[in-house]
Amino acid sequence: MASGHLMEAPVAFGQRALPRLCREMRHSEPGTRVQALAALCDLVHDPERALESIRHGCVQQLKTLLQDNESAVRTKSTEVLYHLASHNVAREVMLHCGILSPLSELLDEPVASCRKNVHLTLNRLAHFPAAAEAMVREGLVPRLVKKVSEEDVDEEVCVLLLSSLRQCVRVEVLGALACGSVAVLRDRLAHCSPRIRTEAAGALLNISVVLEGKQSVCAEGVVPVLVSLLTDSDSSVQANAAGAIMNTAVISTGKSRCLSAGALGPLVQLVSSGERAVCVNALRALTTLAEAPGAKEVLLEHLPALRSRTGAGEEEVVRRAAQNALQVITWTP
Repeated sequence: MASGHLMEAPVAFGQRALPRLCREMRHSEPGTRVQALAALCDLVHDPERALESIRHGCVQQLKTLLQDNESAVRTKSTEVLYHLASHNVAREVMLHCGILSPLSELLDEPVASCRKNVHLTLNRLAHFPAAAEAMVREGLVPRLVKKVSEEDVDEEVCVLLLSSLRQCVRVEVLGALACGSVAVLRDRLAHCSPRIRTEAAGALLNISVVLEGKQSVCAEGVVPVLVSLLTDSDSSVQANAAGAIMNTAVISTGKSRCLSAGALGPLVQLVSSGERAVCVNALRALTTLAEAPGAKEVLLEHLPALRSRTGAGEEEVVRRAAQNALQVITWTP
C-alpha cells in the first residue's frame, strides 16, 4: 500500500480508521506495519482517538511490536507509546499490560532514534508516581544508573536518563545506593552541560532525603563538589546543590563536611538571589548549618542579608525561611 494512502487513513475511513490501522499493524509486510504506526502516531495526539486506540487493543499490539525484527517498526512503536504516555488512561493500560519489560529491553537498542524514543517514553512515565513505582519494581534503577555512564555522548539522552533516575529515587533510594548511583551522579556534577548538572544535583537532592543517602553523599566525596556548584552560572544547578547541602547537613558528618568545604559564604550570597528555589534552599541550608559549633558566630555577621528577605513584599515561603534562619542563628540558651 502506498505511503500517502495509508497516511490519509484516519480521514478517509472515519470511525473505521483505528480498526483498520490495528489490522495493518499486524501485516506481514514491515513497510505496511511502519506506515500504519506512522498514521497511528498522528492520531493519538488527540485524547479521544488515543482512548479509542486503547479500546481496540493497540497498546497490547504495540507491546508485541517492540520485539519486532524490523528496527523501523520498533522505532515507530516506541514513538507511538511516547505520545500515548501523555494520557492518563493510556499510562494505566501501559503499566497494566506490562509494557515496561519489553520497553526496557530496548535500552540497549543499537538504533539511536529508537533508543531515544525509549528514553523519552520512560522519562514521561517516570514523572507520574505510579509509573515511577512500577519502574522501581521492574528493577530499572540499576539499568538507568549503568546507562548514565554509557550515554555520555548524547546530551539529551543523558538528561532524560538522569531525569528518570531523579524521579525514581523519589520513590525508593536504597536500591539506587546499592548500585553505586551516588558516585555516578557525583561525576556528572562537573559536566559542561548545565542541564546535566541540574539533573544530577536534583537526583542527589532526592537521594539525600534519607539517612543512608546523606551518609553516602558524605562518604563519596560529593559535598565539596556541591559547594562548588553554589556559584554555578545556572540558577537551577544552584538551587539543587543548595537543596542537597540542606539535606546532607542534617547529620553531624554532613555539617562538618559542608563547613570544611566552605559552604557558608556561597550560601549567604545566594540569600539575595531573585530565584525563589535558590533563596529558600540556601536559607534552609544555613538554618541547618547554624546548629554546628562555630557556624553561628560566622552567620551573626550576616544578619542584615537575612533580615532583608523578611519584608512584607517577599513571598511567604521566602519570608518564613528567612525568619526561621534568623531565629536559629540568634537563639541563645
